Amino acid sequence: MTKAEIASEISRASGIDKVIALTVIEKLMVVVKDSLINGENVYLRGFGTFLVKTRAEKTARNITKNTALVVPAHPIPAFKPSASFKREVAEANVEKK
Repeated sequence: MTKAEIASEISRASGIDKVIALTVIEKLMVVVKDSLINGENVYLRGFGTFLVKTRAEKTARNITKNTALVVPAHPIPAFKPSASFKREVAEANVEKK
């Protein structure tokens, strides 16, 4: 599902204009991204948490030059779904089988 399809679905379900729904989605994405950039987690009760994890330092290999290089520890964005979110998805997928 694309951002435009999400906006269309919100527009249809709520009766608001599709352009307004798209604007709200865009702003939500900006707020979540800015919060993660500033090191703040975003908690959406019943949905999940957007958070910043730290990927550990590791040694990688450049196979074309046959050399080793160190990839330093670095932050990465992550999403952890809530327990209810995971349960609903699991139940819906069991019913489809």
